[in-house]
Amino acid sequence: MKQIGFPAIANAGNLDVRWIHGSESAKHNTDPDIQVHRYDEHTFVLRQNKAINYEAPFMFLMFGNTRALLLDTGATASPAHFPLRRTVDEIVDGWLADHPRDGYGLLVAHTHGHGDHIAGDGQFRGRPDTVVVDPAVEHVREFFGLGDDLDVPGSVDLGGRVLDVLASPGHHSSAVTFYDPPTGLLLTGDTVYPGRLYVADRPAFEQTIDRLVTFAEARPVTHVLGCHIEMTGVPGEDYPIRTTYQPDEPPLQMTVEHLRQIRDAMAEIAGRPGVHVYPDFIVYI
Repeated sequence: MKQIGFPAIANAGNLDVRWIHGSESAKHNTDPDIQVHRYDEHTFVLRQNKAINYEAPFMFLMFGNTRALLLDTGATASPAHFPLRRTVDEIVDGWLADHPRDGYGLLVAHTHGHGDHIAGDGQFRGRPDTVVVDPAVEHVREFFGLGDDLDVPGSVDLGGRVLDVLASPGHHSSAVTFYDPPTGLLLTGDTVYPGRLYVADRPAFEQTIDRLVTFAEARPVTHVLGCHIEMTGVPGEDYPIRTTYQPDEPPLQMTVEHLRQIRDAMAEIAGRPGVHVYPDFIVYI
């Protein structure tokens, strides 16, 4: 088996992509059930069709020498309507054709435990050489080696490709953020993305944002990638909830500067409940 080198040097891949964004009529939707975008040779970004579920979450598939990591399983359980396992198997088979090896594993984990990120888990139960991480907070923290000091990252090794894992509660108790040194991708789930940031636990969310800023400022971060796009191309304007057609989406990718902006916004909001609108995100407390 030829080992693939994954140096801890952030190299940006390709995000020159037009994401599927729904259609005016779901009846006439011609988008694939799942859009697959090859970010680089060992990293893929997937998006669910909005006609299947308006949340249209993004998922991430990352390959190491001994196993791949699938982050999140989308918003739909049915493989007939949302063939995530079939899609992932096809990508894995293609990758293995180029990088042959035996007994290759798959780790299925989550950015957090909300239903639109774990619905497809059942498609992977019983799959050979596959581990599905239980999304409950105690199981997540044990699996990734996260202890009582949440400022200390855990990790996950895919075989020469080791990702940092940061506890990120605030939106959801089990939320974690993944940092991939070879690509410089910071995968933030629903904690940070171009959309409505729902804060369930304000102190925890503020600590998480501080943690992410500190972490990201000490490392090369190419892109901050969350799991949704909800904003329009007009600063401060989002698409209504349950929108199934978003023709004017901004890019998925955000920056470390956006992390700082969210940190500053939380200080400005000072715990006041309500909806707080900013150009690239909206904070709901």
